[in-house]
Amino acid sequence: MSLILYIQTALETAMVGLARQGEIIAERVNPSQKDHATFLQPAIRDLCREAGISLGQLSAVSVANGPGSYTGLRVGLSAAKGICFALDKPLITFSTLDWMAMAGLSADAYRLAPMIDARRMEVFTALYDTQGNCIEPPFATILDENLFLTALDNGKILFFGGGAAKFKTIQQHPNAAFADLAPRASDLALISWNLLQQRVFSDLSSTAPLYGKAFHSTQKPSAS
Repeated sequence: MSLILYIQTALETAMVGLARQGEIIAERVNPSQKDHATFLQPAIRDLCREAGISLGQLSAVSVANGPGSYTGLRVGLSAAKGICFALDKPLITFSTLDWMAMAGLSADAYRLAPMIDARRMEVFTALYDTQGNCIEPPFATILDENLFLTALDNGKILFFGGGAAKFKTIQQHPNAAFADLAPRASDLALISWNLLQQRVFSDLSSTAPLYGKAFHSTQKPSAS
């Protein structure tokens, strides 16, 4: 029986859980992005106690590896790699946008464009076909009315996620639709299980967060 610890700290709401054969058996959620670092390790400890398992029983650790919050990505990947290094477990990483797109698969005839808010009028986004296959890889962009214009001219696109509300204010194309779709924990368990089955593992020494754009800090550099 395959047991996976999944970690998602890329978005405003963090999720961490245990899944067996793609089904959630225990989960913790943290809605405060600034608290993800202090939330994660106690949550993992409590999950193991609740489920009556030890980390040594894991088949793999799965983590959302971007795009998303810079700090959140570092927190999640560091925790996942630490467990994998210590216990010799495989590391699974997946795109935050790939996971988000799974929430829109019930929207028949719509291609999917999940959007992650990235400050001001910026978002991380990608484009998926009606089956959830990525047809335009993740990228960071400043929103304007020409975004995805050619794709919109060729058919319907459903926009959703934390950044979609900003796009809705400037995009009036008749083929653009918007929905309030929250990414689902059940899809975290499923995408992790599918990657384990396919043995799609990431290298522990070289894997780094996929930030999607250059790191930005509000702190001033120290004088040399």
